[in-house]
Amino acid sequence: MARFEAEPDVKIRVNILGICEKYNISMSELSKIADIDLGKLIALSRDERQRVQLAHLERICQSLHIRDARELLLIEVINEEEQG
Repeated sequence: MARFEAEPDVKIRVNILGICEKYNISMSELSKIADIDLGKLIALSRDERQRVQLAHLERICQSLHIRDARELLLIEVINEEEQG
């Protein structure tokens, strides 16, 4: 598929901090209920991971009864200035 000039570059992020805030839990609590290493959640929240395990996303969704992926994932448009 051809790329159009007007298409913005985007970044997909896992909204760990937003999820914790919405459900009023800490990352430590989320780590325990979703059975995911706390260090991995912290790395996800800081965008330090290039790859995300679907099993982790599934466990977060199951643990918090999330049924809409838009609650868990954010798509951000990257400005040309930010790309540097």
